[in-house]
Amino acid sequence: MDVYLPIANMSVNGLVIVALGGLTGILSGLFGVGGGFLTTPLLIFYGVPPTVAAASASTQVTGASVSGVFAHSKRKGVDYKLGGVTVVGGIFGAGLGAVLFRFFESIGQIDVVINILYVLMLGTIGSLMAKEAWETINPPDKEAAAKKAPKRRHHPLVTALPLRWRFYRSGLYISPLAPLILGLIVGILTMLMGVGGGFILIPAMLYILGMSASVVVGTSLFNILFVTIATTMIHALTTQAVDILLAAFLLIGSVTGAQVGSQIAQKVKPEWLRLALAVVVLMVAIRMLLGLLYQPDEIFSVTQL
Repeated sequence: MDVYLPIANMSVNGLVIVALGGLTGILSGLFGVGGGFLTTPLLIFYGVPPTVAAASASTQVTGASVSGVFAHSKRKGVDYKLGGVTVVGGIFGAGLGAVLFRFFESIGQIDVVINILYVLMLGTIGSLMAKEAWETINPPDKEAAAKKAPKRRHHPLVTALPLRWRFYRSGLYISPLAPLILGLIVGILTMLMGVGGGFILIPAMLYILGMSASVVVGTSLFNILFVTIATTMIHALTTQAVDILLAAFLLIGSVTGAQVGSQIAQKVKPEWLRLALAVVVLMVAIRMLLGLLYQPDEIFSVTQL
């Protein structure tokens, strides 16, 4: 089923795009991440220009997050107060990211910037995930690992920030500047790369803010939902790089995939899931690195006229 994408100026197989959206949805249901960190590079591999891939991927990440937020909300797994602070930071970050996007686009380097960011991000995240998952599966000392239960605490930098608010559902008494800055960083990345930001939010919420694990995934999805909505609107108004047909096909797959992912998560050990995801992430990073090192026969870029 071929579909013509007017913004990308190309024809694609609609079933392939739906399948890519389904992969994003599965990741959202499994790990509480938006999944855009894999959708965008996969679209690029398929031939979609990086600017269109990044802008359109953020649209379908929104759909993949909706059902997840509702599911976690029913079991009181969302800290709306802390999530609201990160959303405010994320919206400002999206605006700043739009300025950076237009700048790199104006000098004809936005495609290269997106690819480099993905190589650095996926390589780092994949390596850390693989190391953590492997150590969980094969701990050097199983008895010591079983006894080891690190106490949840804030990062020293968070403790040093002025002002303090109580976030009761997360069990925190910290400065709102910490989640605000975290949201700002995620907003910039969402705008530039079309990612949801859950791969940064979740570990940062756990190990920097010291949040309760019971609300981390739901709060991450809450932030992703609203920041990706803002990002899509900004892209539509400034870069005009959002392809509605591409986003629609991705959305169909992502909504279905989110339900599948939530079912798989209940049956498979989480450490094996993390290891499998780490391997996929590293493979994508290597493929994107090779794409940067080898010059294609035809060089093109999407620029604003």
